[in-house]
Amino acid sequence: MDRILVTEKIADEGVAVLGRGAQVDVKLDLDKAGLLAVIGEYDALVVRSATKVTAEVIEAGAKLRVVGRAGTGVDNIDVDAATRRGIIVVNAPASNNVAVAELTIGLILGLARQIPQAHASLQGGKWQRTKFVGWEVRGKTLGLVGLGRIGSEVAHRARAMEMTVLAFDPVVSFDRAEQMGVELVTMDELAARSDVISIHVPLTDGTRNLFSAARIAQMKPGAYLLNASRGGIVDEAALVEAIDAGRLGGAALDVFNVEPPPADSMLLGHPKIITVPHIGASTAEAQTSAGTDVAEGVVAALSGATPRYAVNAPFVAPEAWSVLQPYLGLARSMGSLIMQLVQEPVRGYEIEYCGELSHVDTQPVRLAVLQGLLSANSSERVTPVNAPLIARDRGMRISERTSPDAENYSGLLVIQVQTADALRTFSGTVLRGEPHIVQSDGYFVDFVPQGSLLITYHRDRPGMIGRVGMLLGEDDVNISGMYVGRQSPRQSAMMVLTLDEQASPDVLEHIRALDDIDQAYSVTL
Repeated sequence: MDRILVTEKIADEGVAVLGRGAQVDVKLDLDKAGLLAVIGEYDALVVRSATKVTAEVIEAGAKLRVVGRAGTGVDNIDVDAATRRGIIVVNAPASNNVAVAELTIGLILGLARQIPQAHASLQGGKWQRTKFVGWEVRGKTLGLVGLGRIGSEVAHRARAMEMTVLAFDPVVSFDRAEQMGVELVTMDELAARSDVISIHVPLTDGTRNLFSAARIAQMKPGAYLLNASRGGIVDEAALVEAIDAGRLGGAALDVFNVEPPPADSMLLGHPKIITVPHIGASTAEAQTSAGTDVAEGVVAALSGATPRYAVNAPFVAPEAWSVLQPYLGLARSMGSLIMQLVQEPVRGYEIEYCGELSHVDTQPVRLAVLQGLLSANSSERVTPVNAPLIARDRGMRISERTSPDAENYSGLLVIQVQTADALRTFSGTVLRGEPHIVQSDGYFVDFVPQGSLLITYHRDRPGMIGRVGMLLGEDDVNISGMYVGRQSPRQSAMMVLTLDEQASPDVLEHIRALDDIDQAYSVTL
């Protein structure tokens, strides 16, 4: 009989699921030494966030076949060490979807009717009916930044309240959005049209300070901003300034840049900002779901099946590894690059495998592309195991084809992105064991997709490179490489600068303001 060790409190329902055909030992008082002493006796380990499943613990687990995390994140688990040992890691990423979505709707209603403020007023002995005149959510426009699992749940509930729902999510297909009654738009359009904006994306380099002073200034006058996702996505000082100046109607926050926020935070006690202490997942049902979801994953893994929410990578046949392995990093980097450059709704993707890639099973490459496309816009860790499930949930449309012709390369990976207005093409290969982007958006270039990049689309004019370089130099940003592609002299061009450090938002705005610059992107790979 399999033995399962549970080191942190999970729902009784989860323990019951684990106990179907296995011996379950619940030991809540184990320290590191205690865990190391007993882990060798167990086939599975179930934790929450406090237990650190390090490489040392994994190495000591001689019989260990699966590690389960009753929750979304797996930061406390050394997933790479587990993968190397062939240990499956499972989590429960969908357990809090409804809880967070319902809190979001509650905060929208709280903003609309000033419920917390009216409650505080009455508790203070005042009767101020005329002071708390609100507005109806019916007929208003809700803008969702992110249309993943939680964003989709919010959209469903908002539609039931007769709201118009817009969404910005480059991964979600038009068909999927249409099924939900949601209109996909650009970020600029979402900011300009929404009466309420609700954020449902993870905190990454691409989303950090996403709602900066400049983005907040784009919002509709009198609009409201809501964040129940992650702190660090909203510039809190700029938010307060916009509310105090009357440009925004108010805000509601469940998450903060620093948690808990300091006692003197300008957010706390503000009459137009609702603040709650990161309670998005704090429902009895969500806690039960976390326990049962992870338990079902652990049981599936122990039985030899593929768990629904497996986190780590699938097996790659040894005979294909020598060909595929160099392209996996390229595929992930290309997916991530595309997500940072294509800032508009996408209808579908086509992946073409050329040359030596056309003769092997390309599923690992496809999964790596999905991982790159999804990682920047998913609140859960995206791996080749769970990427297809997330892509299916987002309604992504992926087609594939092969070609024996790889131009002058041994192999070539081509990804075409069909947007509402254009077909954008990106190509990459492996040279001397290193990934290279050799074509981007119709421009022939040759750069290694790694580190910090500055990418501009501009009109080819004398002195353009110097002007951009001068602005970076004034910001003490060093350029380590430069690559330029153009369609013809003095016409459209693309420039890729590799940088020793990321360009600041301020210098990026100055670059975008230069004459003949159409767009500039700070890309991190």
